[in-house]
Amino acid sequence: MTAPGIALDQVVADEPTAASATWTAFRRNPLGLASLAVLAALVVVAVAAPLIADYPGGYGPAVLTPPSGQHWFGTDNLGRDIFAEVVWGTRISMLVAALSSALAIVIGVLVAVLGAYFPKVDTVVGTVVDLALSLPVLPLMILVAALAGPSLATVVVVIALFSWPEVARVVRSQALAVVRLPYIDAARLTGGSWLWIIRRHLVPAVAPVIVVSVVLTASRAVLSAAGLAFLGLGDPNSWSWGRILYEAQQSGAMSSAWWTTLFPSLAMLALVVSATLISIAYNDARNPRTREN
Repeated sequence: MTAPGIALDQVVADEPTAASATWTAFRRNPLGLASLAVLAALVVVAVAAPLIADYPGGYGPAVLTPPSGQHWFGTDNLGRDIFAEVVWGTRISMLVAALSSALAIVIGVLVAVLGAYFPKVDTVVGTVVDLALSLPVLPLMILVAALAGPSLATVVVVIALFSWPEVARVVRSQALAVVRLPYIDAARLTGGSWLWIIRRHLVPAVAPVIVVSVVLTASRAVLSAAGLAFLGLGDPNSWSWGRILYEAQQSGAMSSAWWTTLFPSLAMLALVVSATLISIAYNDARNPRTREN
């Protein structure tokens, strides 16, 4: 009598979880793995920047020298090593991406799940999100950053304030489908509070969409931060990829010394492309139909 029960328990225990099945499918995607390796390498460079290169400060005797064995990425108009600038710029760029995307995700997810759970709130949320997405984002970001003054905190807050509507739109569409499912109604009938239902059922159900939003929002935050820094609205006291381009433009070296703009641009390209490919691979991996193929 006990053998069938034991066999059934063993079968259930041997069945892979959704997370393990997703990871197994993700590992079969070479582009996804390669992009994950690139993103991990950028994180390592950001964390270990002091061990990789000295902080690019002061002046140097070799002005606007092309890449060589002594200066791998060449030097800028003040003789500073561009390799060191890119390495230290990775730290600030990744920090801005992490902080601004985290803030945007928190605001966007909170607004989205509250709107999806409460129909009356959803009318307001939908209107606000549609209005925010219709605004010219870049000019408004430039205006707010210019009024607030250039600093790291300003860049993070400005990017987050103009990034959360896109997060809310994506999460809200998924959450609206989840709140109509029978197990949400069952949780209400059992006396669960709205806060418990959202925390226990709704947020975990939209977690895969949140993961994708984190990656994409972070990559867009890097581009936005670089754009603000290129316009002179970034933090003047710290290096970023955008500041390298700004200094090259201000010195006039952008057109005469190609290396001053190539390497920070490649760093941004590597981050954006890897983040995009990771999100695509993750979406394919968590789709059961794609996993079967």
